[in-house]
Amino acid sequence: MNKSFKLGVTLAAAGLVASVVIPTTTAAAASKKTVTVGLVGTSDAALWKLVAKTAKKKYGITIKTKVFTDYNQPNVAVKDGSLDLNAFQHYNYLNNWNNENGNKLKAIGKTFITPIRLYSTKAKKVSQIAKGSTIAVPNDATNEARALTLLQTAGLIKIKKNVALPTVKDITQNKKNLKIKEIAADQTPAALKSEGTAVINTNYAEEAKIKLNSAIYIEPVNKASKQWINIIVAKKSEAKNKIYKDVVKAYQTTATKKHLKKVWGEAEIPAWDITLK
Repeated sequence: MNKSFKLGVTLAAAGLVASVVIPTTTAAAASKKTVTVGLVGTSDAALWKLVAKTAKKKYGITIKTKVFTDYNQPNVAVKDGSLDLNAFQHYNYLNNWNNENGNKLKAIGKTFITPIRLYSTKAKKVSQIAKGSTIAVPNDATNEARALTLLQTAGLIKIKKNVALPTVKDITQNKKNLKIKEIAADQTPAALKSEGTAVINTNYAEEAKIKLNSAIYIEPVNKASKQWINIIVAKKSEAKNKIYKDVVKAYQTTATKKHLKKVWGEAEIPAWDITLK
């Protein structure tokens, strides 16, 4: 998620920051070969313009985007049929959202994987984080679990084993007596300024103009990372829709790879043909 990338049990609905005119119904969109894709934030807006050009040229599909500010609403919109697809979440997030909301959505294509990062204005490396420091982490279930796992990998804490979605209550060792502050994911950039250290999803870091190479620790990419691969999602009953499959094809191109490399470097890694070791 990227992107990172809130589950229904923890995330309150927020308004839209930007939108475009969308079809009145999903069925109408499909018949007219117009597909609306929900995004969270604007960090991938340029990428989807590129995908839209490919979709129009190769498949005669018009792609429109609708931008949300929070992680819950795009899934709600796909589920109720007011949105065709969304592209903002990873497998782990979708699986947990489905468990909480009736298992109505399905991944139809992989996009990229973006390692989350630990940033600090007070330390230049992990070992310099002072005792008693506050570290802000996203408070939605999947991103909090991912952030705590990141802090464990960085050697700052230890968490219980075999817990699917660990929270601060599952921290078993905290030698530096760090204070883990759980806040909305879109507020973590602000928390970096106020608290000094934060785990921030790449899309929100980008929107806050935080330099990605300023991170003091980056999540490793390995076999365990499969759950963090971002995806294009449809309603389960529409998963085999040919038009939607063509949207995936329009995304999974060499042009997309070049764009991701140019804009993000190693921050967003194409994942539809990646080999995780």
